[in-house]
Amino acid sequence: MPSTLAGLLQVGILIAALAAVHRPLGDHMAHVFSSVKHTRVEALVYRAVRVDPDSEQRWGTYAQGVLGFSFVSVVFLYLLQRLQPLLPFDFGRGAVAPGMAFDNAVSFVTNTNWQSYVPEVVMGHAVQLVGLTVQNFVSAAVGLAVAMALVRGFTRSRTDRLGNFWVDLVRGTLRVLLPMAFVSAIALLALGVVMSLRSGVTVVGPDGVAHTIALAPAASQEAIKLLGTNGGGIFNANSAHPFENPNPWTNLLEIFLLLVVPVSLTRTFGTLVGNRKQGYVLLSVMGALWAGMLAVIWWAESTGLRPLEGKETRFGIAGSALFADSTTGTSTGAVNAAHDSFSGLGGGGTLLNMLFGEMTPGGVGTGLYSVLVMAVIAMFLAGLMVGRTPEYLGKKLGRREVTAAAVSILAMPAVVLLGAGIALMLPGEIGKALNNPGAHGLSEVLYAYASASNNNGSAFAGLTATSDWFQSSLGVCMVLGRFIPIVAVLALAGSLAAQRKVPESAGTLPTTGPLFAALLAGAVVLVAALTFIPALALGPIAEALL
Repeated sequence: MPSTLAGLLQVGILIAALAAVHRPLGDHMAHVFSSVKHTRVEALVYRAVRVDPDSEQRWGTYAQGVLGFSFVSVVFLYLLQRLQPLLPFDFGRGAVAPGMAFDNAVSFVTNTNWQSYVPEVVMGHAVQLVGLTVQNFVSAAVGLAVAMALVRGFTRSRTDRLGNFWVDLVRGTLRVLLPMAFVSAIALLALGVVMSLRSGVTVVGPDGVAHTIALAPAASQEAIKLLGTNGGGIFNANSAHPFENPNPWTNLLEIFLLLVVPVSLTRTFGTLVGNRKQGYVLLSVMGALWAGMLAVIWWAESTGLRPLEGKETRFGIAGSALFADSTTGTSTGAVNAAHDSFSGLGGGGTLLNMLFGEMTPGGVGTGLYSVLVMAVIAMFLAGLMVGRTPEYLGKKLGRREVTAAAVSILAMPAVVLLGAGIALMLPGEIGKALNNPGAHGLSEVLYAYASASNNNGSAFAGLTATSDWFQSSLGVCMVLGRFIPIVAVLALAGSLAAQRKVPESAGTLPTTGPLFAALLAGAVVLVAALTFIPALALGPIAEALL
């Protein structure tokens, strides 16, 4: 079968699978986060942590819950790594260095999963399972919780309550992510993904020399790493490793897993606001941008000067391009190919995907609340053009709402550009870290800070980011890129919930048709273009023109 036809067949199967689960999964999540009943397991959790599940919180209290839980998670994960020699299944790998332990803790708690270490050499199985895997669940659940709080801001009227963070966190973990990860892990295991508590196996090669091949409980980690749009690999090669991703079928399943929750959340949104067409509009914008960037990356890699460099021969160009587009369009960051070896335009496509700001379709929860914030910006721009107060879903968008949306949208570009700019001004650090000069070297630095600030976690591997400066600065970018937008989104939700619904009138701009979809897509592209085109012109665009 021709490679192009095989690639198109993969895309077709992927879209059909996503369409098949879109309705049931989306409606299930809508029921989970709107139900007033608690399961017995959930009731036990609430009793253990002394939470009243029937009480609701103002936006400030909700934000305090998010920040407090995340802070405790960072401390716990840091200590777990530092105390690794005292834990079982450490295999003599020793305590993780302080700077690396801090970077890892921040990375996994912020759903970034940036890894500047070799997992099979540094991490024992206890830290992987008790620390990193647990954070893969709860960091994704935090994103879900914030998204639901914002949706409640649109659906509620004249109230200062947005739900209960602890209830949303527990439900997202126990009712959504855990069952899906369990089934997915079994499917991956059946298709050949490794699952073992041994540190490795020794084999004798054809040359008569004994070699040790690392083993790990990969199937369970792989499932939630993708479902939660986390991305951290249990092996250094991530999803390019044959133990994590052994064949084209697992490759297609893994792409499906990293897209399924963000895509289905658009149905959840439409169901909760009482108008499913609203969700379809968001999905159409996400899908159009995802498809457009897939076409760019696929074409660039098919016609580039290095058509097979950096791509796994098991998957080929189509499988690598599809994975690269999907993992950078979400906040996953898992890779089955070396993005650093992509052509200038292909690598630039993966970078631009992140710079769109997690909306194509974005991460678990983060994609939905990011595109809703951009919808607020788009309606504000439309209001300026027609000279009337903008409205969205029956809520007026005044100074407070637009300010909160603007802070959420502009936080990421500020962190990316400031972080990359400061790094480039430190010749001592850059000289030791960069392995490539010129435009490609600039792309590597910009990619690292874009990945950290967007909580993606993938990297152009030509940048050696193991110095104290890069560990610390990237960690700060992860924190700011995660929590400034979250606080701004919750402030927006609180302001919206306090309003009274405004009935539609003849002057109300419809938000369920192609006009609004085009306006929203244009706003996403315009914000990214105005912010990042100068930097992209000096990096991937210049490299593509050479």
